[in-house]
Amino acid sequence: MALKDRPRNISILFALGTVLLSYGLGSSYVDGSVSRLNAALAVLGAAALLICFVRVKDMLPKTYSPSRWKKYVLFIVLIVLWGVLFVEMNFFAYQHNVRWDLTTAKQHTLTQATRDLIDSLDYEIRLTAFHVGMPPKYLEDLFREYARVSNGKVVTEIIDPIVQIGYAAQFGNVISGKEKKVFVQSGNEQREVDFTNEILSEEQLTNAIVRVTRRLRRAYFLIGHNEYNIYEEGDTGLKAFEAMLSTNNVISHRLMLGIKGAIPEDCDVLVVAGAKNHLTAKEKVIIQEYLKAGGDALFLIENVIVTTADSPLTEEQKTKNPSLNSILNDWGINIATDVVVDLASHASGDVGSPATRNYMAHRSIVHNLDYTFFVRPRSISIKKDRRASVRVTPIILTASDENSWGETNRTLDVKYDAGVDRPGPVPIAFAIWEKKEEGEASDTRIIVITDADFLTNAFIDQYSNAHLGLNAVNWLSESDYRVLIDKKDIDVEKLDLTSKQKRVVGVILFLMPLLIAVAGIMAWIKKHLS
Repeated sequence: MALKDRPRNISILFALGTVLLSYGLGSSYVDGSVSRLNAALAVLGAAALLICFVRVKDMLPKTYSPSRWKKYVLFIVLIVLWGVLFVEMNFFAYQHNVRWDLTTAKQHTLTQATRDLIDSLDYEIRLTAFHVGMPPKYLEDLFREYARVSNGKVVTEIIDPIVQIGYAAQFGNVISGKEKKVFVQSGNEQREVDFTNEILSEEQLTNAIVRVTRRLRRAYFLIGHNEYNIYEEGDTGLKAFEAMLSTNNVISHRLMLGIKGAIPEDCDVLVVAGAKNHLTAKEKVIIQEYLKAGGDALFLIENVIVTTADSPLTEEQKTKNPSLNSILNDWGINIATDVVVDLASHASGDVGSPATRNYMAHRSIVHNLDYTFFVRPRSISIKKDRRASVRVTPIILTASDENSWGETNRTLDVKYDAGVDRPGPVPIAFAIWEKKEEGEASDTRIIVITDADFLTNAFIDQYSNAHLGLNAVNWLSESDYRVLIDKKDIDVEKLDLTSKQKRVVGVILFLMPLLIAVAGIMAWIKKHLS
């Protein structure tokens, strides 16, 4: 055999030995047993590699030279430098933690609302998941993300309640291998999230954190006067708003004063959401006494009824949708019987639905609001003869000056009449606060918005309408919390493989770098032994 053919033969023998050894060992691993054929192939492959090693060893002294040693030293130095660079890059990434989530639903990134909530935590939160067997990857990633953004405020763990039965018993639940649960703990408070039949979502975890860290509050919605219904799922209902309040640990109830005869003592916020019929004299007295005793209320005034020139309003229609001035006048404001229009800034092509970002400096209520829009709101004015202890301030006005006004013509003839119509910018929402003397009841807080439609199911998700409603309830209940309205639906796609298929994937992943290494070694043999 010619000397020049020896490197080529050695490289071929090396490749053949690698294939035989890999096939024999890989097949045995995939099948979970060692057959005679696989064992014979592995032995032949190992023998071929041993022969290659002996042949190369015999040839190396004749081919090495000082110049080649320099190349090898340089090669080793480059490898060391690459290793140092790799370590430095990982250290930099660990310190600065810059990440890009390229998934469509951003399923590996917590929403801004959740991050804001975690930033505001004063106490440690512990998330403990019960999952029998190996936990799914998405659950590990979700827990890791909560812990990452919390800087130690959120501690997570995933345990197998069958393996760690003693530890699981501390949670006071019967151990079941079929249930999947997360326990959220903060101090003495604990909430349980069951995800046995669904994918555990960020929304579920964040809501549970809210419930263990925030004081439970109660909002009572007045009924009996054709108000908007918190349980109605249609366009005119407030079901979506009720769900958002629940997310923020505010429990909603309906209240019929004609039957109860009083406002419950546990009421944090009384909500009058667009009453279309008049309250009785007794109901007005009950509400006034509640406010004077330090109660808090949100009044959403329904719009006046409008018509066309050929269909004049009846006297009954003119008095429908009461202004509640018999209550609100005592607190320094008066609701007009007009329709606020804005020709320059409105929603859906309706000049009677002004859209605005013209907010007064009341951080707790209008913080981070973008545009809000309202359906036929009324203008509000301040009464001069109000009590000195009552503080009144507008919080929302129309966006335009010359192009907005309070239109008093209710026949849809939209035209500004000086001296008759209210000039812009027009106030459509007010905040009222009366500080009590020391030793008396708590302070009274009132918010009046001359529209209720903006919180209905049809419009609450548009612009910043939801934020405004939630901010209002939080301020009234004297809770300066960041509100949570984000909802992120994620479909976790799973690839279910049999154990054999998983072993095949493992072998393929192992062979990929091995084949690259074999190709490199064969090239080295041809170059340095020829």
